[in-house]
Amino acid sequence: MAVLNQRSPSNLRRYTLAMSTSPLLTLGHSLAGEFANRTQAEAEPVWYVHLHLWLRPVPLFRTDSITLFAEQANALKLDQPYRQRLLRLRQERSQLQVEFYQFCEPSAWRGAGRDRDRLEQLTPTDVVALTNCTLPIMVQGDRPENWQFRTVAPPDYRCEFNVENRRYAVFLGFTVSAEELLTYDKGLDPVTGRAIWGALLGPYRFTRQQHFSDELPGD
Repeated sequence: MAVLNQRSPSNLRRYTLAMSTSPLLTLGHSLAGEFANRTQAEAEPVWYVHLHLWLRPVPLFRTDSITLFAEQANALKLDQPYRQRLLRLRQERSQLQVEFYQFCEPSAWRGAGRDRDRLEQLTPTDVVALTNCTLPIMVQGDRPENWQFRTVAPPDYRCEFNVENRRYAVFLGFTVSAEELLTYDKGLDPVTGRAIWGALLGPYRFTRQQHFSDELPGD
């Protein structure tokens, strides 16, 4: 499948500007987009489903952060997306971090990854921060154009939340650069902490299909 809407000249200029100004903006530009792991899924179909992942900027918490709406879907069922959540990117002094939020009513926002106008209606009352789900982000690379961003999870880290009075636990994390996004998300048994679904044999490897840089604050 051909890569869709690769960096246009205007998006490339925005991305270059972001790299020259701050790690937070570069991180936001690196994450904002539509991604797919088709190559990985075709190579290892037993272990990796072919997914599409949307990370779309939203107008929340803009005074001190960059916030992205996330959801994903099986490539064969793009009209049935799931795992709606928010990623809030912040910088405290020199430390980057990401805070994860869940939706109070996930079904109300299903499909919004492909519908930017719906996300303009999002308010802080629609989401709630997940317990124990703020991660520091390490910046690697000797120059801005080579920067890679990686979440750093403590040894006992697991993010917990409730849906319809049931408790769930997950491990969330990512590594992202200008061209590739790796996700380490795994579902955990809430009692034993054992990984039971997700990136069990290594990260999902996504490549960019579309860029949403022009939707970031200030663009």
